[in-house]
Amino acid sequence: MGIQIDKLSFAYGKHRVLNQVSMDIQDGMVTSIIGPNGVGKSTLFKCILGAHTQYTGTITLDGAAVRDMTPKQLAKRIAYVPQAHYTTFQYSVLEMVMMGLSAQLPLGVMPQQSHIERCEQCLDAVGIAHLKDRIYTKLSGGEQQLVLLVRAMVQDAKVLILDEPTSNMDYGNQLRIMVQIKALAQKGYTILQSTHNPEQAFLFSDTIVAMKDGVVLAQGGSRDVMDATLLQRLYNVDVSVHSVCQDQFRVCIPNMKTLGGTL
Repeated sequence: MGIQIDKLSFAYGKHRVLNQVSMDIQDGMVTSIIGPNGVGKSTLFKCILGAHTQYTGTITLDGAAVRDMTPKQLAKRIAYVPQAHYTTFQYSVLEMVMMGLSAQLPLGVMPQQSHIERCEQCLDAVGIAHLKDRIYTKLSGGEQQLVLLVRAMVQDAKVLILDEPTSNMDYGNQLRIMVQIKALAQKGYTILQSTHNPEQAFLFSDTIVAMKDGVVLAQGGSRDVMDATLLQRLYNVDVSVHSVCQDQFRVCIPNMKTLGGTL
């Protein structure tokens, strides 16, 4: 059934960040939220994850209200992958991944051999088993993000929320991350991610949700909603969109002068 959000509104004091937001995040699909900075994407994620509860409207997960779930119950069903994770401790990759077991193990109970094998299997599934003994902080940004993705898999939650999973990565690592995310959806995971990359959203998403000023401007299949008009409304820039082939499109800037203004 996935996640259903109906007329969700949230404010920080008098500043309304989300305004009557509704969307359907379906099982086994990649749903990408696109939009400029400050439109409420991170706030939306915090509401889904239970960090914000003082909202109006409803959020349900497989028909059950998220607001009524305990943090441990949510952790068994939803895993969160941040943009980056900074640690001063010299944990190995395997140790970082094993942190994802905390939602499954009672407090104070040490992981057993079966748990370690599960972590190693997940590392292998994403193609980074050879990194298991490396120090996490000494990995590249792309490798670190893959480790965080594996940690979320080990959590054994079928819903993965990813906050700009390819930010600050080179093009090759962006593709590697997105290929793995798409593969997880094909294995039955429900993926909700935010991204600032329209081409990436088009190529790898089943559904796109476009947000601006706390409201949903458009949502639907990537080939149905992604066009120049939408991008112009979202980002206030004059662009054109050209289809290159069935699975690729290109955003062009017909007039560079239209990008002038204050950043």
